[in-house]
Amino acid sequence: MKDNAHSIKEPLMRVVKKAELGYTKTALLSLLGLAIAIAAGGAFILIIGHNPTDIYWSILQGAWRSKLAASGTIKIAIPLLIASLGITPAFKMKFWNIGAEGQIIMGGIFATYFALFWAHLPHYLLLLVMFLAGMLGGGLWGLLPAYFKTKFGTNETLFTLMLNYIALYMIKYLTEGPWRDPSSSGFPKIASFDKNARLDLIFGVHAGWLIALILTLVMFIYLKYSKQGYEISVVGESVNTARYAGMNVKKIVMRTMFISGAICGMAGMIQVSGAAHTLGDGVAGGVGFTAIIVAWLARLNPLIILIVTMFFAILEKGSSVMQSSYGLSQSVSSILQGIILFTILGMDFFTRYRIVFRKVRKKL
Repeated sequence: MKDNAHSIKEPLMRVVKKAELGYTKTALLSLLGLAIAIAAGGAFILIIGHNPTDIYWSILQGAWRSKLAASGTIKIAIPLLIASLGITPAFKMKFWNIGAEGQIIMGGIFATYFALFWAHLPHYLLLLVMFLAGMLGGGLWGLLPAYFKTKFGTNETLFTLMLNYIALYMIKYLTEGPWRDPSSSGFPKIASFDKNARLDLIFGVHAGWLIALILTLVMFIYLKYSKQGYEISVVGESVNTARYAGMNVKKIVMRTMFISGAICGMAGMIQVSGAAHTLGDGVAGGVGFTAIIVAWLARLNPLIILIVTMFFAILEKGSSVMQSSYGLSQSVSSILQGIILFTILGMDFFTRYRIVFRKVRKKL
């Protein structure tokens, strides 16, 4: 009788997780990945007949060339930073929250209700109510998949993803139904917010940037130094270990997902009150999905998330300026961004894993 162990053929190649790298090595590999990404993007620019140095300079300059451009870059970064911070505790717990998009939308919907129907409240009281309502809306939308996960063992990836579309169509219903602006002729939309319901400006940009910076510091302290942050890490490492240590895993999952959704809902409130001044189906604008890439590249570290977010914002804002300066199409801008991000993600993979090929055994 043949030994089963010898009858199983070893795969040609397999992915093996690397040992934990030190901070210095990780930083150097990340910088190497960025350099290779810029080089790959430069090769694409050469192929289409332009000078890579000129194009990259126009991107960098375009993001900061004027007060208006800088304001636009920061406005792009605000919701992305908050959403990335929002999904971080869930991801750290190995709860794959792909629903940041829907949680942002629900935060916007809840905040919009008070902006439209409670605009008579004193300014700062109204903003506070909208802020809390936005967090509640996002938190409840995050709590829903957590409940079904802990109660029935449902797949959180699919559940949170599907909730995005439900939230989006709720906006469409409200826009064409109960919240439709009566003064809109032909094109359905929700009325613009009264000035009383809009976030104040600080140095020419709405106050969302200050909220985002404070939140970054709070999330860093919460995840690294608080008891709840420690519980999130333990559950993420091993649910069985957490149970053995006497932790209430269901409670931790529910609480963490409420916090995750609430932070994303905060981004929704800031978008409708600070940037758009109304509610529309573009309130999230894909930010919830981009936040996944940002959080992953930053290795779920809130301080690194801030840096990665600014890189994304500069790339997006600068690419639009490059597009108009050189008469390039939107497709070229999107391809360049895609090449850079894909290369960075690919390099990030090789900082965490290595590929092992099957050894060739010589026959005796």
